[in-house]
Amino acid sequence: MRTTNLLPAILITVLFGLIGNNCYAQATAKTELDEAKEAIAASNAIYFKSFEKNDPSIFVDRYAEDCFIMMPNAPAIKGHDGALAFFKVGYNDIGLRGGKFITTEVYGLGNGYVAEEGFWQSFDKNNKMFDDGKFLVLWKKTAKGWKMFRDSFSSNHSAK
Repeated sequence: MRTTNLLPAILITVLFGLIGNNCYAQATAKTELDEAKEAIAASNAIYFKSFEKNDPSIFVDRYAEDCFIMMPNAPAIKGHDGALAFFKVGYNDIGLRGGKFITTEVYGLGNGYVAEEGFWQSFDKNNKMFDDGKFLVLWKKTAKGWKMFRDSFSSNHSAK
């Protein structure tokens, strides 16, 4: 008779254990997304400091070593060498000296990846906006933290 009274208690214990594990898994996934959002906000906050200070190391450090920067009307550039070349063109040829990112959403993709979407603005040496557009960035969690893995963007204006 005692075993029949234990069966409901065992089933309830197992059920709560399963629910608890599921909640823990969801909390862990949410924690990774929250961590990524914080890292993205911090990275975006200093991204344009590289142009203000003419310090390409700040810029290059935003990107994963195996990154691709995919700009409109040009082949993708890859890696830290490509990011450095991109910085130099932005600073020397375009006159980029500042900017702003406006993140509209960050999507958790799992397995160490998140996607960020938003809008950007670029400013010249007189702090005058000279271009703006939209972006989509695939972020990757690396041993050095969250880094841009795939960076794709386009202007809201036609090419001149």
